[in-house]
Amino acid sequence: MDIGSLTLLIIASMTVLLMLGVPLAFVSGAIAVVLTVTQFGWNGLFIVGSRTVEFLDSFALIAVPMFVIMASIMEKSGVARDLYRAFHVWAGGLRGGIGVVTTFVAVLLGATTGIIGGEIVLLGLIALPQMLKLGYDKKLAIGTITAGGSLGTMIPPSIILIFYGLTAEVSISHLFVATLLPGLMMALLYITYILIRCGMNPAMGPPLSEEERNIPLREKLALFGGVALPMLVAGGVLVSIYAGFASITESAALGAFGAAVVAWMRGAFSFAMLRDVLVQALRTCGMVFWLVFGTNALIGVYNLMGGIGFAREMLVGLSSEPGVILAVMIGVFILLGFFIDWIGILFLTMPVFLPTLQSLGYDPIWFGVVFNLSMQIAYLTPPSGRPVFI
Repeated sequence: MDIGSLTLLIIASMTVLLMLGVPLAFVSGAIAVVLTVTQFGWNGLFIVGSRTVEFLDSFALIAVPMFVIMASIMEKSGVARDLYRAFHVWAGGLRGGIGVVTTFVAVLLGATTGIIGGEIVLLGLIALPQMLKLGYDKKLAIGTITAGGSLGTMIPPSIILIFYGLTAEVSISHLFVATLLPGLMMALLYITYILIRCGMNPAMGPPLSEEERNIPLREKLALFGGVALPMLVAGGVLVSIYAGFASITESAALGAFGAAVVAWMRGAFSFAMLRDVLVQALRTCGMVFWLVFGTNALIGVYNLMGGIGFAREMLVGLSSEPGVILAVMIGVFILLGFFIDWIGILFLTMPVFLPTLQSLGYDPIWFGVVFNLSMQIAYLTPPSGRPVFI
């Protein structure tokens, strides 16, 4: 069977299995094993194992569980609640002010977590009841939380960027620097949209009552006392990365340790909390790594069959304009995002897309920001639309 027919068969098999509800990790892994055995024999299975071991041998991967632990400790120690309480009294007098505060808090949470999902849960529990109680438009309130909570993909330290950096073999620190400004621009666009909509229709985002927002300045400033240390830890992690004082792995470990110290100082640290944090980290990393195993194995076998070269030629043959090829790639990202997670999209597409883009003169770090923005869109878009389900 020629490589074109095999490519169509792989796509059809993945589509059918995913529609049947089989997890992507097992879909890609099973197809990789079948392809290996049929094309290279049983001894070819060493290909699957060697690619997996080679990827897991990267020291930078230690940063992933460390950032997840840092995020879990921050979540369980009540930082999100205190952040929201500290800021909402300042902007509550604006039309749509609570929506603005929710987006701003989402940015700060993004800087302490690096993962999404958890932010949306926290904002849904803290901010949504407040907005609905004030009479906010339900669509605006839910849209603010899902879009703002998804900013964790764009605000460093982002787990997506760590895996992209490992795949593209580029500096993760440079990726963090490159994505910070676009992430803040997205947050500013969300805030601008909220203010314009509520300015045009004040009923969509009523301000806080006089009683709730007219508290003494000393009390307003005192509310920041509960969040000063957590924000100091998050800021210290980012500064250590940007300034080059520590590697990504070292900064992540310091962040996890600093979060534990902050939780202890806030009286929230306990062995029960530590157990829950470690279990959550194992579950999150286990899910991500199984996806890595399956998709990495599939791409490895496909590459040996000449599939990546075939796909690259198809892409280049689409147009002589590099911008058209880039637009097609972004369209593929968003389309795949309807059905599968970012980690699957990353490992299934990057071995094909990155060499093609580099041959066209695009910078891989710049493309990492484009990929991140595409994942933000894909993550929010139905039918998958995980933030809405969360």
